[in-house]
Amino acid sequence: MYQTNPPLSPKETLPTMYDLPSEDPEEPGLPDQFHLFQPQLLAETFRPPNYPSDQIFTGSDLNLYYDLRHPSWYKRPDWFGVLGVPYLYENKDLRLSYVVWQEAVNPYIVVELLSPGTEKEDLGQTLRDVEKPPGKWEVYEQILRVPYYAIFDRYKSEFRMFQLTGARYTEVNLSDFRFWIPEIKLGLGVWQGSYKTVEMPWLRWYDQDGNWILTSTEEEKQKAEQERQKAEQERQKAERETQKLEQERQKTERLIAQLRALGVEPDL
Repeated sequence: MYQTNPPLSPKETLPTMYDLPSEDPEEPGLPDQFHLFQPQLLAETFRPPNYPSDQIFTGSDLNLYYDLRHPSWYKRPDWFGVLGVPYLYENKDLRLSYVVWQEAVNPYIVVELLSPGTEKEDLGQTLRDVEKPPGKWEVYEQILRVPYYAIFDRYKSEFRMFQLTGARYTEVNLSDFRFWIPEIKLGLGVWQGSYKTVEMPWLRWYDQDGNWILTSTEEEKQKAEQERQKAEQERQKAERETQKLEQERQKTERLIAQLRALGVEPDL
């Protein structure tokens, strides 16, 4: 093999992660780092105030079994949220999968993160092979009747929301890349910020005042900052009190000196 002088770096001569597929051709959509972090942020900030925390379940990259007639058929959403079911299966065990005919509650919202190998299926642009299971779009829209279906493309920072209207999904017009869901008193939108020390656009939930729901880590940082500010305020208050006492002391000393100059000995 021909070598340059000096030799080229491996990045210039060998395949990089951009050249090699992150997906299994037989099972497209397997997680890369973004597909791990983004669902975590969605789960951490999905806190509908009108549902207790022990009646909310979120799953990511978890088999979702949807058809009792074909019990082996499943989809694996990048993230989905279910309301009105125990956080633990039968209140005692971590879920291995989500089986709708056992849970009796379908997902309320599904989020798919676009990747080159799944984009057409995520958007319902593939033709159904009658000998194979239906695609994601058909399952979410026609079988599970999921009320809200969101799609996020990190490469374009593009967020699209589809709402079940009658028998079909209709795309809604987003305002400032945000969408409010009144039934759960939460909104979903694109946030530019740092999560897991990575600065980029992320999809996350916000409250009725438009504030982004904080993760537990952010809450701890906020609490620590509030305590620091409180301590600083107390320090400044104590410093002001000390200065005030010192001013009073100096004022008293001047008054004593004036009285003594007049031949009056103050009664201390």
